[in-house]
Amino acid sequence: MRSFLPLALLVVTLPAHADTVASVASPDGAIAVELDVNAEGRLAYRVSHRGQPLIGDSRLGFILRNGRQLLRGLQLEKQVSRSHDGTWELPWGERRFVREHYNELRASFVERDHDRRRFDVVLRVFDDGLGLRYEFPKQAAMDEVQIQEELTEFAIARPATAWWIPAYEWNREEYLYARTPLAEVGVAQTPITLRTADGVHVSLHEAALVDYAGMNLAKGEDNHLRASLTPGSPAKVVRHTPFNTPWRTIQIADRAGGLVESSLILNLNEPNKLGDVSWFKPHKYVGIWWSLHLDTQSWATGPKHGATTAETKRYIDFAAQHGFRGVLVEGWNVGWDGDWFANGWDFDFSKPTADYDLEALAAYGASKGVHLIGHHETGCAASHYERQMDAAFTLFERLGVDAVKTGYVCDAGQIERQDTAGGPVVREWHEGQWNSNHHLRVVEAAARHHIAINAHEPIKDTGLRRTYPNWIAREGARGQEFNAWGNPPNPPEHEANLVFTRLLAGPMDYTPGVLSLKGRGGQPIQSTLAKQLAQYVVLYSPIQMAADLPEHYEQHLEAFQFIKDVPADWQDTRVLNGEVGDFVTIARKDRNSEDWYLGAVSDEQARTLDVKLDFLDPGRRYLAQIYRDGDAADWKTQPFAFVRQSREVTRENILALRLAPGGGQAIRFVPMAGPAKR
Repeated sequence: MRSFLPLALLVVTLPAHADTVASVASPDGAIAVELDVNAEGRLAYRVSHRGQPLIGDSRLGFILRNGRQLLRGLQLEKQVSRSHDGTWELPWGERRFVREHYNELRASFVERDHDRRRFDVVLRVFDDGLGLRYEFPKQAAMDEVQIQEELTEFAIARPATAWWIPAYEWNREEYLYARTPLAEVGVAQTPITLRTADGVHVSLHEAALVDYAGMNLAKGEDNHLRASLTPGSPAKVVRHTPFNTPWRTIQIADRAGGLVESSLILNLNEPNKLGDVSWFKPHKYVGIWWSLHLDTQSWATGPKHGATTAETKRYIDFAAQHGFRGVLVEGWNVGWDGDWFANGWDFDFSKPTADYDLEALAAYGASKGVHLIGHHETGCAASHYERQMDAAFTLFERLGVDAVKTGYVCDAGQIERQDTAGGPVVREWHEGQWNSNHHLRVVEAAARHHIAINAHEPIKDTGLRRTYPNWIAREGARGQEFNAWGNPPNPPEHEANLVFTRLLAGPMDYTPGVLSLKGRGGQPIQSTLAKQLAQYVVLYSPIQMAADLPEHYEQHLEAFQFIKDVPADWQDTRVLNGEVGDFVTIARKDRNSEDWYLGAVSDEQARTLDVKLDFLDPGRRYLAQIYRDGDAADWKTQPFAFVRQSREVTRENILALRLAPGGGQAIRFVPMAGPAKR
């Protein structure tokens, strides 16, 4: 039963008068940010977009465990502005070249009394959004800083719809996205995607999460979202000055596709620290994986063991026959027998099981141009893994294993940290400061051995692949395995949600391409055959799995041809249409040829999308190799209804893409000899 205060008892607290002390705008002038300090010395910022309020007055500051809160009594000491406009090259990615164009404001604040502690607020404003972070200089008044909470707010100034997943729940990031009014958001993980009532799309996230706790967002009064840092001990964050926080990011777009095309998160990370990383080759792979989720094979040794020498040779032969570079093998090493879930202390990352000849298989694969992909499941015994990882990477480097899938399977808050061998075990969160540092230790150690990392059950992606280009992909959301045993499995809207939410953070190893369309016990996957193909274009990763069993691909060779052809590295990316959770069409140009590819997916609704082909190169004819839903296709009744056809097109054409319920379409555009007809 609700209770209400009598009108006479309602008290309205008016904010103290605030003065704008600094401001900065995007290069195109569409985004403006102002910093205010009120009479109490409280600091706030606000953002307008095209002259209209987007983020209202939102406070900034900290609650410290080892000192007074850093919130009141502040004054502007100085401000410095600068601009930058340049272009940098991604060694692999959704596009080859990235423009980095921003205006920056550095505003330095100091306490008016007491210890006169100092920090800077840095605002970096691009045409597609902004980043805000705090930078603490070295100072006698603050050496060790124990942050109990960061008070950064995002006061959304307009009514909005939100797409979000909950924070601090047991299954980490593996939840279906809720679509609710902003007022109904609880504590959300980032990225969280918003669409205002007048159609502006906003994504709130963070960039360059290094030596800091991950940020979640808690719903406060009105439409305020406030930072909620992931717990740690003795405080959520412990740092020594000088240091800076991660960037708090606000991506802004007039259409949903603008969020996907944005490079804001990457641009707010530091440049490549590793130098030449040409040793990593974006690629596709197959592996002993889907059978484990179907429960027809097992990770543990015994009669169902999947990672045997004979079975791995079968996969290597299949990969060589069909042009796949990699073969992932899970369950190859000692430690999987017994209760390994959240109990990874028995894993040995250099010792194969008795029925798996690692050395011979690496040589066999090399003779056929196929690389083994390593697998390091830690069971969340992260410190145990750190003690073994250098030896494990040394072994893999010698054998030509140049990509490793890591795993951290346990409930949230159960990462096992042991600072000294034999010492007490402390449990940390997947998104906490300690685990943030753990992941970087793994990535840096792998880089020393020219090995790339694909992390599952990871810390969130915040664009660090720019700085560490061997951090190639992550899971960090509900992937394909939920279609094997999930209750429920992923619904038809799931991929159209991921594009505009999780994938805004960075590449996802979704493991697409299950052409059998069946999970464990025959559970139907809520997808048509054509949609499984479209996922290779729509869901970006530089390491894409053909996740199904070889025998299932042999049953669908016509559809399998698209999976064989589609690349994993792109020159350019265009979002042709889309609405969050409903549908999306993406076109990408291959980095190593003149081919273009298109993928379109829908939710449970059938729809026809008219798509202009003006992304194609002018003056050229293309053969469009079309893989589409059949006329009667429906994920519930006729998921295998499928048509492959070809037609000649140019950039002047418009294609009508018919998408079935739970359907999709995939197209390869191959240049033809001779100029386009006028």
